[in-house]
Amino acid sequence: MLYLLASGGDVADFLLTDGIRIVVIIAVALAADLLLHRLVPPAVRLAMEARIRGRPSDETAKRLHTLAGVFTGSARAVIAIVALFTILPLAGINIAPLLASVGIVGLAIGFGAQGLVKDVVRGIYILIDNQFATGDIVKVAGISGQVQEVGLRRTVLRDLDGVVHYIPNGEITVASNYTQEYSRVNMDVTVAYQQDIDKIIEVINRVGQEMAADPQWSPMVLTPPAVLRVDNLSSAGVELKIVGDTQATKQWDVEGELRKRLMRAFEREGVKLA
Repeated sequence: MLYLLASGGDVADFLLTDGIRIVVIIAVALAADLLLHRLVPPAVRLAMEARIRGRPSDETAKRLHTLAGVFTGSARAVIAIVALFTILPLAGINIAPLLASVGIVGLAIGFGAQGLVKDVVRGIYILIDNQFATGDIVKVAGISGQVQEVGLRRTVLRDLDGVVHYIPNGEITVASNYTQEYSRVNMDVTVAYQQDIDKIIEVINRVGQEMAADPQWSPMVLTPPAVLRVDNLSSAGVELKIVGDTQATKQWDVEGELRKRLMRAFEREGVKLA
């Protein structure tokens, strides 16, 4: 401010020295901001390319836009603060009291917004790691359902009863994704004792192969459902474990159809369920 009230000669000196420095600082800040907008989105896309492969284009675009916005906004804030506190001393303003005030305000905000910061940081990790996306079936914070929305602050799930749950990302410590990349048929069939187990296994495997060859179901089935092992010998009977890979979210449809086909096959072959 002293410079602004000084004589014409002092003003000229200011413009030729500190004034030029201020202009250079502003120019560098603007150039850095331009570079951020040019470089950050492609860099984020390149870094996330392998993790988002196979996701719908609209979901991918939204995820990349969110991450790029976070990184760009944070970097712009840093650039603006650095430029401001570099320019103020050149204009004759003592920034020591201002720094003290900013420190106190920042500390107060930090204590009051710990939960919000935790939610946002966790949300960034969820987006970067591609832990789940819209449409996935997941279990987070003890709640299972289909992901309706993934944001920086919260995740929205809809359970089988149609109830919508809004879960702060900070509460998500473990995320279980039932439908990422592919899903799996995992079902047990218990048959009565004193039957030909090898024959029963052959029947189950044949039904799985037939279903995988069916034009209606083959797009959903990646590997035909088959008996993995004799899983248990219980008081009810012999428990057989059946597994097979399906397209993501299609395991329940495949399991339902497989049960119907097994019932018909068992009836034809005289297989008795426990």
